[in-house]
Amino acid sequence: MTAPELQRRMLDALLSQIAADSRIVGVCLTGSLGAGRGDEHSDVDLVLVTDDAQHESVMSERMRLIASWAPLVAGFTGEHVGEPRLIITLLGPPLVHVDFTFVRISDVGRSVRSGEVVHDTAGAVAAELDRAGADAGAGEPGFDLQWAEDRFWVWVHYAATKAARGEWFEVLDLLGFVRGAVLGPLAAVAAGREARGVRRIESVAPVAAVELRSTVCGYEPAAIVEALLASIALYRRWRDGAEARHAVAAAAPLVRNVEAERLAMEFLDVTLAGLHGR
Repeated sequence: MTAPELQRRMLDALLSQIAADSRIVGVCLTGSLGAGRGDEHSDVDLVLVTDDAQHESVMSERMRLIASWAPLVAGFTGEHVGEPRLIITLLGPPLVHVDFTFVRISDVGRSVRSGEVVHDTAGAVAAELDRAGADAGAGEPGFDLQWAEDRFWVWVHYAATKAARGEWFEVLDLLGFVRGAVLGPLAAVAAGREARGVRRIESVAPVAAVELRSTVCGYEPAAIVEALLASIALYRRWRDGAEARHAVAAAAPLVRNVEAERLAMEFLDVTLAGLHGR
């Protein structure tokens, strides 16, 4: 594993401390560092694998354990991102952002899709990953286009209702969400990279990143409308391209919600016409 010096020093220090706790049977380095694409600004993303029988005892001590491994400047749990097993921290100084996710060894195959095993007490973590078909560094997770299609036109209708009320901050928030949850991942997958919102999109998919600029705007109703329409146009075009390339991971062919698309766009058109007439 190669990593910038600051992250490498922190990782080495953490591993030397973690290895002393027999309840933690392994550690996987994930994220950009685990994929070999890290830089001096990268987080250190660690999955700490516990013995099943000891998992609850480790979970109850997580913050205290982390503070014993390195100087803990700040830390909090990850419920806001749907991951209560996660502790997000700043360690140092010098400051390093380190994320610790604590998983049972019986769950590691479902929790680690790619990365590097950097500590494995008895080879059990590597064996479990092999058994689950989660070979570290193998492939990039895709993007569920059906998930997006099932939701996108509901979001368009929502945006139209908020625009009709003059709740432009709500529309702005939705545009940012759609950019991170749908458009960025579609662009990344088209470039053969991992779907992670708009992370590194400027370097991962530079042409698409230029197009995404049309979905960004300030607080001006006319500009917000243009950004919304641009977002819809990009989704339609990139959806069609993803479907044609079969580049999006899905269990079955895409089922388009044609009626939802038609009705949501009709509602949006009527709403925008009403706004224009005011």
